[in-house]
Amino acid sequence: MALRLANRVALVTGASRGIGRATARALASEGAHVIAVARTVGGLEELDDEIKKAGGAATLVPLDLKDGAAFPRLAGAVAERWRKLDILIGNAAVLHGLSPLTNINPKHWLEAFDVNVNANLRLIQFFDPLLKASDAGRAVFVTSGVAKHPRAYWGTYAASKAALDALVLTYAAECASTNVRVNLFNPGPTRTLMRAKAVPGEDPETLPTPEAVAAHLIELAMPSETRNGEGIAFQR
Repeated sequence: MALRLANRVALVTGASRGIGRATARALASEGAHVIAVARTVGGLEELDDEIKKAGGAATLVPLDLKDGAAFPRLAGAVAERWRKLDILIGNAAVLHGLSPLTNINPKHWLEAFDVNVNANLRLIQFFDPLLKASDAGRAVFVTSGVAKHPRAYWGTYAASKAALDALVLTYAAECASTNVRVNLFNPGPTRTLMRAKAVPGEDPETLPTPEAVAAHLIELAMPSETRNGEGIAFQR
């Protein structure tokens, strides 16, 4: 059976664990060459082993998304090697301890916006030309239900994801007349380390796995995907 993403290049942030890792594996299993971006070198190396064992290919990029100067370097390297980027998955995010708004740590607030919002803006700015160089550029950014339905104590994360939603939908509108399609993906509660830290009393066995979520997410990365500027939620 033909691989649906053969000869396509995909960049995934937060690729060393959770949904990002599962998405990177799913993309590679469909034939994409995965540019895996994350801070954790060990996690990236484990991912690389898994992808290679399954017959796929990846390029590992240890990178702190708070390092703004790293983005033009990465985009330049991708342009030099591939001349395009077919798929961009903005998955990486941080969720610090939940807190009342009156007790929010300013450092945590700034870091959340730097990783959850500013890093995705940089991805858009530096990879937009490469997405447009593809015959069917696809960009998917991972959001959260709290962006539209805030809950007590989730203020930092909710505010940063709401800002991400506005950013991505603006980019989608600007891409409407191009070959690039841009969407938001809400995985919902998923069996990840981030979720376990946020809701420690929850039974993880009641939640979908990252692999189940990733299988749905990568459909938005297919050349056949025509939706643009939509928020798509994982259906359990």
